[in-house]
Amino acid sequence: MDKRTPGYRGGTLILFLLLALSVGCGSSGEDDYAERMATEHEGDEPVASGAAGQDPGADVEAEDVVYAEVGGVPVTGYLAKPAAAAADLPAIIVIQEWWGLNDNIRSMARQLAGQGYTALAVDLYQGQVATDPETARSLMSESMGREAELEQNLRQAYAYLSGQAAATRVGVIGWCFGGGWSLRTALLLPGEIDGAVIYYGHLITDREQLAALDAPILGIFGAEDGGIPLESVREFETALYELGKEANVVVYDGAEHAFANPSGTRYDAGAAEDAWAETLAFFEKHLEP
Repeated sequence: MDKRTPGYRGGTLILFLLLALSVGCGSSGEDDYAERMATEHEGDEPVASGAAGQDPGADVEAEDVVYAEVGGVPVTGYLAKPAAAAADLPAIIVIQEWWGLNDNIRSMARQLAGQGYTALAVDLYQGQVATDPETARSLMSESMGREAELEQNLRQAYAYLSGQAAATRVGVIGWCFGGGWSLRTALLLPGEIDGAVIYYGHLITDREQLAALDAPILGIFGAEDGGIPLESVREFETALYELGKEANVVVYDGAEHAFANPSGTRYDAGAAEDAWAETLAFFEKHLEP
């Protein structure tokens, strides 16, 4: 059975004002962030976790699609939607973990399609996928040096869904590396993204930057995550509260980094299943009419 940090019950947000807040992910250097992720994933493998092994629960259609062009190079993602959808649907941008756009991320896109969404799993690694932590760190670090390109990528993902896919509303979700970019996407497209889910992603805690945030936020974190320290989660939470943003931050006791990842060996079934239920309820509230 999953246990949550005191103050969180059934996904209801109860915020603390904490003293002596110190280390925030948003204030750490990118090299430090990459090092912390490498530590959290030491000895890990991108095997399918219990999250990726779930059935969509309904018939879905999926295909590779070119959704963007960055630097003159086409970008191919993975599009999943309910089979024979009769009407325009809400859509979700699905952002990879640090492993890349692999089959396990594709599975999550299909699962979201099974819930009635058009899901586009984007590629931020230029077609590359890691099969070991060393390669994953290298790919993540390299991509962090291409922030402007990644922003173009995600802007075009939104444009593809809102235009070609005729999405009624658009949300975003990401795990680990993708969790940080889920937050970044909501900040990049204020007034356009209708809800963002952050699974233990690299956080921004600066109030001036967070002031632009317009989308509701669901943050999912593990209390034992050494890569995304609890202090930074509380700082992020407090900043959102003080800015009057709509947010729900859930912290799971005993859960480590990547506890709900589609890929990897850190899967915690109790916490991950509860987090997924929170995720689906969040999207139902903010994306569906």
